[in-house]
Amino acid sequence: MEFNDPQLFINRELSWLAFNERVLDDARARELPLYERLKFFAIAASNLDEFFMVRVAGLKQQLASGVAEPAADGLLPAEQLSAISERVHALVDAASRLWAEELHPGLLAAGVSLLTRDKLTAEQKVAARTYFTTFVFPALTPLAVDPGHPFPHLRNKSLNVAVLLRREGPKRRRNIQGTSLAVVQVPSVLRRLVPMPGEKGLAFLLLGEVIALCAAELFPGYVVEHAAAFRVTRNWDLNVDEEESEDLLSTLQEELRRRDRGAAVRLELDVSASPQMESLLMAALKLGPMDVYRQQFPLQPSDLMALTELDARPELRVESFTPTVPPVLRDVESILDVIAGRDILLHHPYESFDPVVRFLEEAAEDPDVLAIKQTLYRTSGDSPIARALSRAVENGKQVAVLVEIKARLDEANNIAWARKMEESGVHVVYGLIGLKTHAKVALVVRREGNGIRRYVHLGTGNYNPHTARLYTDLSLFTSREEIADDVSALFNMLTGYAVAPQWKRLAVAPMGLQEKVLALIHREAEKARRGEPARIVAKMNSLVDSTVIRALYAASQAGVEIELLVRGICCLRPGVPGVSERIRVTSVVDRFLEHSRVFAFGAGSNPEVWMSSADWMPRNFLRRIETMFPVEDPAIRQRLLDEVLGVALRDNVKARRLQVDGTYVPVGRDGTAVRSQGLLMELARRNNQPDTKPLHALRHATAPDAPVPSRQVPQTGS
Repeated sequence: MEFNDPQLFINRELSWLAFNERVLDDARARELPLYERLKFFAIAASNLDEFFMVRVAGLKQQLASGVAEPAADGLLPAEQLSAISERVHALVDAASRLWAEELHPGLLAAGVSLLTRDKLTAEQKVAARTYFTTFVFPALTPLAVDPGHPFPHLRNKSLNVAVLLRREGPKRRRNIQGTSLAVVQVPSVLRRLVPMPGEKGLAFLLLGEVIALCAAELFPGYVVEHAAAFRVTRNWDLNVDEEESEDLLSTLQEELRRRDRGAAVRLELDVSASPQMESLLMAALKLGPMDVYRQQFPLQPSDLMALTELDARPELRVESFTPTVPPVLRDVESILDVIAGRDILLHHPYESFDPVVRFLEEAAEDPDVLAIKQTLYRTSGDSPIARALSRAVENGKQVAVLVEIKARLDEANNIAWARKMEESGVHVVYGLIGLKTHAKVALVVRREGNGIRRYVHLGTGNYNPHTARLYTDLSLFTSREEIADDVSALFNMLTGYAVAPQWKRLAVAPMGLQEKVLALIHREAEKARRGEPARIVAKMNSLVDSTVIRALYAASQAGVEIELLVRGICCLRPGVPGVSERIRVTSVVDRFLEHSRVFAFGAGSNPEVWMSSADWMPRNFLRRIETMFPVEDPAIRQRLLDEVLGVALRDNVKARRLQVDGTYVPVGRDGTAVRSQGLLMELARRNNQPDTKPLHALRHATAPDAPVPSRQVPQTGS
């Protein structure tokens, strides 16, 4: 069967929105502390920003250019935009209800007042006006909108206050409504939460509300008829012709400067905004009614996270968690010497990212290390890794770094690091034309005795110590010769004029990774057709690639039992009679962002296990440099089956199961409640205590083969 029926596929954009609804579900979770709920509320809002800046903007561009290519589910761009608008309006309405009915009252109950300008006491009005005069007024530039003053080009995601004005005295009509429109941009350099006097607890007024309250002071001679906050989201994608660019870095910098000129794709309005104001803003921004979203909550919920810095009460936040260092790496003189004797797996954030940083810092200082090579897709603003690479050059080592300056939304940060490392003498390259380098690979070349030994780090996540405390990811250290050969060949391909080799152990995109995944799926299908046990367990962020989805359908038809742990987008439709009855899709959304990619092929006690930097998406298979690498150490392989895949499959607290209609429902509880991230945090804490079994001592009979509902998670002993 070809499996070409569009009804077999879930729309990618609507699947992503379903993921963001699951994020909002955690903001609804009353068992969580208030500030943790606020965090998820803010994440759901900021997720929508990127969705509109990239995905909605792309669909609008397709529509404008006359492209009518349907998605895998058959929806045309206009149909997708209509469905997105309906779904997002429902999501915003749900968020508004959550804010009005639970989160805002919860803040009040905790002694935190988020005030509005229409409900200030006399004392608070005086305080607000004093703050405005002293700190805000000098930084503002009121912008009139009339035939002599065109509507200003507002920066992407900037907060603004729209003001409707009427001239005092005899009417001077500027438009048919007899009112004038003006815009005041809310300065991003000023704090968004302005402290207000209150009888008890904490009281704040949003900066936009302060400006709206005092707007009349900006327009002497006019009466303010109405003022309300609004926010504009723009097309934020880059358009760079790499083949025509002689200097990609300079071209990208120029494109970044033009980025704020992108077309508007969304207008967010305070719920109090008048219909007249909405109409004027829509016309100025060239948007339609489906692009306007009225909100009862603050237009930029991430501003509320400042409360967590101002209010240190522990009962309002989750208990802090400190990652542990595994016993094999504790108190060792040399990480390289440990890796020489065995492969090492780190499970972040339960285990610290510090050994990855130390691996590179040690290599930078080791007099026997000759060269370091690394890819950098995203890193932190104050990167200890980039500093270590620069220090290695100072110590006379050859250092080559591929910096992916096209990493979406991180371009400016990566350009800055590229410039700094170039100035320190690092050989910085920007990858292959037309491809993003998304692989997470580091190679250390060391002189030992009469020869050379190579040490490799392969990861599923970025070289970013900050996000390594927020995302679940995996790091593998190894000095295996064939893997080192492949990594060396990969860097030669990325930095020089080397063609792709015949890979010994790695699978590399776009030179065969998709084909390798398909071959592993087909192998399980053939086993099932012969009547042998066959199973696939795969954990990833997104499943979009239609070719892989069709292969999974065929494997399910053949009798393969398939468990998919897909945090975000999933275009596969499980549970279709005769097609995907043996496929189950589970999503876990919890405190840490599930980000690791692990794939197990085979039933019984010894399946083949791979880790990867790539999701199963067309962009990862065809337009990025990615790696998928085998796990050859039996203990590490079992640990991945038990701890990463097995525990996640047993989650019945935070897990949601994808239904045939594209909706997600909570996984039913059968016996003991299992929250996978909570269990892994507890195991990590136990590992940090003396005389306890290590984290990978968690064991299940043939994990994760048996049906999930019938299995319990054993507790590790002391």
